[in-house]
Amino acid sequence: MTTRKIILITAFLALAVGVFPVQNQKYLNYIAKWRSVALQHEREYGIPASITLAQGLLESAAGGSELALKANNHFGIKCTSEWMGDVYRHDDDRQAECFRMYNDPEESFRDHALFLKRSRYARLFELAVTDYTGWAKGLKDCGYATDPAYPQKLIRIIEEYGLNNLSSAIADRQPVSKDNVVVAVVNPAIGTFISDPEEEYVRPLSAKEEKEDFYARHGRGKCNGVKYTVAREGDTYASIAFSLNITERSLREINDALGRTLKEGDRIYLSKKKKQAVKDHVRVWVKPGDKVWDLIQRECITDAAFRELNGLPIDIRIFQTRQQVLLRKEKK
Repeated sequence: MTTRKIILITAFLALAVGVFPVQNQKYLNYIAKWRSVALQHEREYGIPASITLAQGLLESAAGGSELALKANNHFGIKCTSEWMGDVYRHDDDRQAECFRMYNDPEESFRDHALFLKRSRYARLFELAVTDYTGWAKGLKDCGYATDPAYPQKLIRIIEEYGLNNLSSAIADRQPVSKDNVVVAVVNPAIGTFISDPEEEYVRPLSAKEEKEDFYARHGRGKCNGVKYTVAREGDTYASIAFSLNITERSLREINDALGRTLKEGDRIYLSKKKKQAVKDHVRVWVKPGDKVWDLIQRECITDAAFRELNGLPIDIRIFQTRQQVLLRKEKK
């Protein structure tokens, strides 16, 4: 082989590597696993699927980080004052910082979507879901991460793995199942079409009818002047929020339920709880194992107000000793 040919082949290989970087199989597996969830959240919440996946890949090291493995936390989301779920201590900017802990990774993905629906990130939703560069830079500007190179890292992942082609506007034209298996028939004469027949049309309930049907099945009660309903088997915060025509995040915030999984029998308030319990209920005894959330739901007071009254740290979720706690300010 001549020297000229060797030089040309070497140059071609170098160019090929530059244009087509070697992709990490672990990253590819992560994308395949969470692609459908990211697309679902793009449709439901307006967050680009490319951004969700890139953040998950970066923050969790494709699911291999300590937070991902031990706390199911794929997005590095720390505890906030309204967080009522489990917590995990991990060194980050400071030692033993409080991070949110989830029952499974899918809860982490949903909480990530709810987290970005806070007012701090509102301006991001003015951008198109295809504007991944704007979202990447906006996340840094809004304070999601302290790393100055955060936007560039997200953009590099998105472009290297073709995540910019995953927007639901594009994916809606692709017949892809939850398991990433295409179910379609290709006919050269008429193109590609879905093989499954169209379901029979059933008129959906109006927002008013949906709410009336929900109350007919669940009923309503009142505590401390605030109306509530009680969760039944199969209910989720998302399904109840849909029936009541409000956002899931709003319903969770009303009930201090960010990070919680709804259980049958849980009380769900329909408007903001009070800062104090009823007048004749100043103190109450609690015992070891009693949950803070169960108490504040029973008494219809906010978590923030209850903790301020009792000087209770945010990461304490269960009482460890028998003690009296305040439900409203005592008169001096």
